[in-house]
Amino acid sequence: MAGLCCFNPQHAGAQSSTSGKGRNIEGLIKYGFSLVKGKANHPMEDYHVAKFMQKKGHELGLFAIYDGHLGDKVPVYLQKHLFSNILKEEEFWVNPNRSISKAYEKTDQAILSNSSGLGRGGSTAVTVILINGQQLLVANVGDSRAVLSRGGRALQMSIDHEPSTERGSIEHRGGFVSNMPGDVPRVNGQLAVSRAFGDRSLKLHLRSDPDIRTINVEVNMDVLILASDGLWKVVSNQEAVDIAGRIKDPEKAAKELTAEALRRDSRDDISCIVVRFRG
Repeated sequence: MAGLCCFNPQHAGAQSSTSGKGRNIEGLIKYGFSLVKGKANHPMEDYHVAKFMQKKGHELGLFAIYDGHLGDKVPVYLQKHLFSNILKEEEFWVNPNRSISKAYEKTDQAILSNSSGLGRGGSTAVTVILINGQQLLVANVGDSRAVLSRGGRALQMSIDHEPSTERGSIEHRGGFVSNMPGDVPRVNGQLAVSRAFGDRSLKLHLRSDPDIRTINVEVNMDVLILASDGLWKVVSNQEAVDIAGRIKDPEKAAKELTAEALRRDSRDDISCIVVRFRG
């Protein structure tokens, strides 16, 4: 059931891609994923998690997109450790939001303290924990995004952390936001997100605390989409929901979303997970 994806160096060409699918024990909730390396001349920096597991008598669906920058060491670390850190928190079953926040912070501190091994790069993250098929816990830092289809209408479950919208926090910490013509706003002229794991050289001016949203799964919710900005730069939330909603196989839906992003000339790495709650 596990969907821990990584790209081998020999698969670092422009057309490299991988996909897969799985389901929960009862087979009612299905997921599929598709990851495509972008056109930039560096190894794949998007990683994901997609799996179901049993924990203390509960079924947990764990889904995540980690979009790295300046290398893949930080997203690889997150893929291996972030969910386990969350679930190790003693309060998880009584105060999951607090546990997620604490685990995000502890994981970031571990990355920063191991910068000699993990390098100077960083990563965004969007994580979803589905508890017993009934409750969604969505958390994120950066611009990887989770979007839910409710009655066929797109509901963004995460918050894009962009320098332009968090300028006050950045400046309060002593940083600045650049606005060069033809470019997106960047923290200190470098990073296009205002929250991230890692990025030791920018950490004084960055945040790594997540925004967290909890929602119960209702009968009119059919599809959840997680993706990196390689998709969201060129495909709107509603367009993604429309595409995924009409394709019953979640792996085929995820592949169609990444293919559509390529058709629209997305040049970044593109990673996508589609979770279908029924049928």
